Amino acid sequence: MDHQVLPAFLLTLGAGLSTGIGSWLGVLSRRFSPGLLTSALSFSAGVMIFVSFVEIFPKARQSLTPALGTSTAYLVTVLAFFAGMLALALIDRLLPSHELAILPLREGSDSSALMRTGLFSALAIAIHNFPEGLATFVAALSEPRLGIGIAIAIAIHNIPEGLAVSAPVYYATGSRSKAFWISFASGLAEPVGALIGYVFLRTFLNDVVLGLVFASVAGIMIYICFDELLPAAQRTGAKHHLMMFGVTAGMLVMSISLVLLT
Repeated sequence: MDHQVLPAFLLTLGAGLSTGIGSWLGVLSRRFSPGLLTSALSFSAGVMIFVSFVEIFPKARQSLTPALGTSTAYLVTVLAFFAGMLALALIDRLLPSHELAILPLREGSDSSALMRTGLFSALAIAIHNFPEGLATFVAALSEPRLGIGIAIAIAIHNIPEGLAVSAPVYYATGSRSKAFWISFASGLAEPVGALIGYVFLRTFLNDVVLGLVFASVAGIMIYICFDELLPAAQRTGAKHHLMMFGVTAGMLVMSISLVLLT
């Protein structure tokens, strides 16, 4: 497994750096099309929903079954899944609001309020990215195909998050470089999470631990979809059917990608 550490870390780093794409869009775009935002956010949700239920959850159960037996493994997988959702819900409860609200931003808005929005979003997203980075890294270590699937899902999801941070900071400060780097830094929590997690988990990384990590990550990703991405897509004001199209397209693209990786 040690020979897979570098590829797994690079995969995690790539997923985290995709925040930079959203950062770049946030500082270069003057206007954001509601339809485009709805499509992007719902596409990201579709990717994450598909990979969570079709790949990660079954893999978690499969990892736990040899040690716990079929019935107990399924129960533990379900419990770990909801534990992941609960953990992220508690984090959201403790942190300031960081809704992906992009469309209302305009130059001339209250700069101090916009700056707070951007900084709080960066902090919250960085905390969210920490377990996502650990999940990508651990998955890539144990099964590269699954790691690639998770990395793709998280990378796509990170693009609107980068936009959500850089846009308010840019409108608050007028500085493209400051907006870009603050947003970009929030994505670096993923490779940091991978490194710290590996240091603590490497001595007792086994199938049971992997199963628990995978199940909780599936719960985290589903929570992100239904608490952040889809509500943000709905708030853009675009047609509901466009959001459904984006979710379906995300699932389709993710399914094709996983088939090609098989």
